[in-house]
Amino acid sequence: MPSVGLKLYSIYFKFMLKQRLQNRMQNPHADDAASSSFGITSRPREESIAAANPSFADGVATKDIHIDPLTSLAVRIFLPESCLDSSFEAQPIKSRVHGIRNSDSVSGSDPNQVLLRRNSYGSANEVVTTSAETIRNRSLRRNSYGCTSDDVNFKSENGVYGGYNPGSGKCRKLPVMLQFHGGGFVSGCNDSVANDLFCRRIAKACDVIVLAVGYRLAPENRYPAAFEDGLKVLHWLAKQANLAECSKSLGSKRGGGGSDLRKSDVHRHIADAFGASMVEPWLAAHGDPSRCVLLGVSCGGNVANYMARKAVEAGKLLDPVKVVAQVLMYPFFIGSVPTHSEIRLANSYLYDKSMCILAWKIFLPEEQFKLDHPAANPLIPGSGPPLKQMPPTLTVVAEHDWMRDRAIAYSQELRKVNVDAPVYEYKDAVHEFATLGVLLGSPQAQACADDIAIWVKKYISLRGHEFSY
Repeated sequence: MPSVGLKLYSIYFKFMLKQRLQNRMQNPHADDAASSSFGITSRPREESIAAANPSFADGVATKDIHIDPLTSLAVRIFLPESCLDSSFEAQPIKSRVHGIRNSDSVSGSDPNQVLLRRNSYGSANEVVTTSAETIRNRSLRRNSYGCTSDDVNFKSENGVYGGYNPGSGKCRKLPVMLQFHGGGFVSGCNDSVANDLFCRRIAKACDVIVLAVGYRLAPENRYPAAFEDGLKVLHWLAKQANLAECSKSLGSKRGGGGSDLRKSDVHRHIADAFGASMVEPWLAAHGDPSRCVLLGVSCGGNVANYMARKAVEAGKLLDPVKVVAQVLMYPFFIGSVPTHSEIRLANSYLYDKSMCILAWKIFLPEEQFKLDHPAANPLIPGSGPPLKQMPPTLTVVAEHDWMRDRAIAYSQELRKVNVDAPVYEYKDAVHEFATLGVLLGSPQAQACADDIAIWVKKYISLRGHEFSY
């Protein structure tokens, strides 16, 4: 059974949550007074916020990106330090200035007269003889990612990671995981202390780049705002990959010499300048969108599952993004016909059924409210593509969570059509046992992250199993 401390905290938590939901129900636009003319909603912060930190604190660097100028949609990028090649060694100052590596030297050439021309992703395609002064000037020229073309210092003295090094060829590609926080569609945020700690843990355990999505909340933005934001991020990720590839292609063009060479150099820097305002450097350097995983926590699981369905429907339209797996952590599913757990655990810890129904009433437009809404019940026929087309789906459930049976039933339906859909159930656990701030330090929370990593690596590993990634 849960500890006495957790039981007492549950009483306090439910009291505060109930007050908050009732206030939102009675005053749906009370928090919208500070909205700007561009539609960016400002509401009082209910949780402690963790500031973004571009240094590899605790092995993970973070930055915030506002990706939609018309709404509050934003993402926080979690980049694990493993993206940097651990075998990388700093070169001598002379080699750095002239862009020369021992393996790149040309037989019979003066090192001071040789410049290795690289495209925007660091491949050495051509050797061009030029003067030492030109070499020095070019080595000091900065590209669109804020680093000199042959600077080998990935991190400054204080550990801040400013961008990748296009001249080193040491940019390791990592899978990308889109993470959606919980909160019943009415609370929570992607940059809270608890979500920040959880995403750091997942980024290191799975060895992936995590994009924590700050989707819009109800009642200011009701259904389908959160689902639309999820799709916007998925399409934004595809756009980033295509822009990075375009920049790479343009930057790798080379002329034959003389004026043609100068034109090629100009084209390369035009491409860099174009990418400076549009290409996200961390993703361009280290992201591999062809290995994309969706992870949703509670109501975030509903968003993740919806996005998986839409990704199946989109098919090649999302190229190069490919959703290879999804993780649903105690998803916020419900239905009009109650399950056994919904009856037996209706007054369960932290989140009881009555409060969750109230959250659905706040999230769904009044004229659309029903417990069998496609956003609430994934087993409704005709709510999406055939289940057999869904990606592999890991479902995490807790023993003392009234939502557990419906999540298990959904997983069973996936297995009936031969989708890899295991269920990991954790004994003596409550809803959000692995993501709630007060429970993140528990052994169960750490074990859950490790279990997720082992399963996910089967689908993001380049060799196809969890021990080879």
